[in-house]
Amino acid sequence: MSIAFLLTTLVVVVTPGTGVIYTLSAGLSRGARAGLVAAVGCTLGTVPHLLAAVTGLAALLSTSATAFHAVQYAGVAYLLYVAWSTIRDRDAFTPSADPAPRSALRVIVTAVLVNLVNPKPTLFFVAFLPQFVDPAGPAATRGMLAAGGVFMLLTLVVFAGYGVAAAAVRDKVLARPRVTAWLRRTVAGTFVALGVSLVLTDR
Repeated sequence: MSIAFLLTTLVVVVTPGTGVIYTLSAGLSRGARAGLVAAVGCTLGTVPHLLAAVTGLAALLSTSATAFHAVQYAGVAYLLYVAWSTIRDRDAFTPSADPAPRSALRVIVTAVLVNLVNPKPTLFFVAFLPQFVDPAGPAATRGMLAAGGVFMLLTLVVFAGYGVAAAAVRDKVLARPRVTAWLRRTVAGTFVALGVSLVLTDR
């Protein structure tokens, strides 16, 4: 892999998006384990996008307005649901209580869905990978899968770092009731903003 590919991929992965926000929220609200599990889930959430790019489904999304908007609006609906759930889940951000643990499966499923319903990663793979892998070459599929594997590895490492860092300041943050109330609203508001951003996304 070229240095340009690695640097570009790292910038894309580090840039805050739905997966980063969810991982930070998991680490802050439920600790390092939840943050790490969320990182795994968000990484798994990139697999369908990579497979879509390899199989040509992404090309359909980029050319069919109906298919694109169907995925787009499903994503918006789910992000709004996550925002509503964050506002309602007061236990997770309660300073004096240790929130009831969520199963790893539930955290992973939520993380996967947060990434899955966003069509932008699929279109990113379509626009980005061909710059480093010749789609018409004899080893195009293998090259795209290898590049996607590197993308996933960087996603896992970076997101795990986000989750652990959020968990490290969790006790200090949750010790201040006003901060936790502001934090819960901010996280929910961020998901709403990401949903609005997704609505405005063009193919």
